Formats: sequence, structure tokens, C-alpha cells
Amino acid sequence: MPAPVIVLLVSAVVVGALKLFTWVLNRYTARKQAELDTWYELVVTEHGMLPEDRQNTERACASPELEALRATATRGDWQACADRLAEAGRDWDRRYRIVEELADVAAEEDDWLRAWRAERPGDPDAALVHAEALVKLAWRLRGAAYAEYTSDEQANGFHRTLTEARAAAHEAQELAPEDPLPWATELWIALGLTYPPAEFDRVWAGLTARDPHLYPAHYAAVQYKSAKWHGSEEEANAFADRAATDAPEASLLAGMRLIALFEHEPDDNESAYWSTPYARSAVDAARRAVDAAPADHPRAAEIRHLLAWCYTMTDRPAEALAQFKLVDGYVDALPWRYTEEPAAVYCRIRAIAARYAAQEQQAS
Repeated sequence: MPAPVIVLLVSAVVVGALKLFTWVLNRYTARKQAELDTWYELVVTEHGMLPEDRQNTERACASPELEALRATATRGDWQACADRLAEAGRDWDRRYRIVEELADVAAEEDDWLRAWRAERPGDPDAALVHAEALVKLAWRLRGAAYAEYTSDEQANGFHRTLTEARAAAHEAQELAPEDPLPWATELWIALGLTYPPAEFDRVWAGLTARDPHLYPAHYAAVQYKSAKWHGSEEEANAFADRAATDAPEASLLAGMRLIALFEHEPDDNESAYWSTPYARSAVDAARRAVDAAPADHPRAAEIRHLLAWCYTMTDRPAEALAQFKLVDGYVDALPWRYTEEPAAVYCRIRAIAARYAAQEQQAS
């Protein structure tokens, strides 16, 4: 048989094989997607959870107080905002949630904050909200992409705004010497402006001298110490371990170990990663902490979202589904927050957990 004919026959066989493989793969993918679509519906109908289009992508849990506060700030009533913040007193965690909410509004429209600062130029609360708003604005200017995908214009705006934020945070620290929150705000500035370790430690010492167990401050510190920023996996885990060990009773700082682990999760083989003795210990400790916390604790939901992920990745679907039921409706939390479509990813993993939980129950 002539060589050209052989080449043509071989080419025809290869093309045919590829078409057959593609057809089989598409059929398999379509069948699996159809099965998953069925479970999307069953999660809603049988478990009473919400569909994708009703998932709130702005919060990790319900918060009527913060919703009302946002509405107050949006309509420009800075006096009422100032009153709400003053009422929080020395409940630092609640104060910080209020500051974050007000700052989020101010990062979009700050006329009301400017009016507050003009009327009360020495008000430490106004200075704090101003500093936090600049931090939020800086991160919005930068965008969520990795550094190599961030334009020079974005990077310059980011650093310029964070430099302004640092001056505002220092002003707030001077105006309220006992308040840990301006120091917590500076932790995010330290992250973005690449404070060297000694300078970061100075800020951390200022924070912990005022509140050694502030949850959002520890979250920021874990980010700084992670490999994607200025530390390593070992540093982040060691920091999270110390936070959990030193935490008072009823604290949720045990969740920091879970967060540090997630920040270094590999792109594949998640099951093996979360199945190590260290990771299982971190998951169990976080679960004990959230179960012991009040049902409406605003930070507990952030940990429960991660628990739902971890349980799904380690073939513990019934436990995952239980966590999904407790947080359903709100998806602004790890791991969904790191994705382009948090509600879609959340619902997909939720459907997988529900599917395998049902299979597990049928097999038992």
C-alpha cells in the first residue's frame, strides 16, 4: 500500500477516534451536569435552602443592625452613624463591624463623612472611619488580581491611597489612645505597603496592648504572614496556633488555624491536604469553637462556611450539609469570596455535599 494512502488512513482513524472520544466525553459531562442540576433543585426543595439567585454576596450572615446602619449612612445622616458607633463602647469587635460598614459606604460616597469630620474635627470615631474608608478605597483601586496582573496605574493609586490611610490611622491612634481599632486598620496598611517584619511587630504590639484577642485583627495578621504576602505557610500556621492556644474561653480564634490552612490550600488534591492530622485537628477545634458560640455570633458564620468546604473536601458530606444549612443565604466568606461567582460556586459545592450525604444515608 503506498505511503500516502497509509498516512490518509491513519489520519482518518485518529480523527475518528478523537471525535468518538469527544462525543463520549460530552455525553458523560452532560449526564453529570444533569445529575448535579437535579441536586441543585433538591437542595432547595427537600432541604429548604435558597437558590443561587437569592444568595447574598455582600455578607457572611444576616445582620439587621448593619443593614440599618448602611441605610442611615447612605442617606447622609452622619449624626446617627456617630451615635451608633459611640453606643458600641468598648465592645471592640462590634465597633469594628460598625466601622467597616460605615467605611464601606464612605469608600463609595463620602460627603456625609466629610460633613462629620468638618463638624467634629477632633472626633476619634470620625478619624477612624476615615482611615478605614481609605483602606477600602485603596484595595478597590488595586483590584483583586495578583500583582503581575495589576497595572501601574492601579498600583500607584493603591499605594498613594494607603499612604493617606496610614496618616489617617496614626491620627486616630493619637485621638483615642486606648482604642485598638486604628491599630487593626493599620495592619491592612502594613500588608499593602509591605511593612518590614519589625514595623509590623510594632503595630501588632500596639494592637495587642489594647486588645490581645480581636478576631479581625488576627485575620489581617494571618494574611500578612501568609506565603502570598510577606511570610510563609509555616509562619502563618505558627501564628494561628499561638492565637488558638492563647485564646480565652468562648473565643473563635481557633478558626485562625482553618484560615491559615485555607490560604495555603493546593490547587488540587484538596482531600489529602485537609485529611492530614494537623488539618483534621484544626477543623475539629474550629467546630468546637463555633458550636460553643452563641447561635447569632457574627463571626461564627465565617468559620462555618470554611467548615462546609472542608467537610465536603474530606468526604464528610452530612457534616458539610449541616453547616450549609446554618449559613445558607449569605456567601461573602471564604472560600466563595475568592471566586468570580461566589454564589454559583457555593451552590455547586452545596449540591455535591447534599448528593453524597443522600448516598451515604442510603448506604447505611
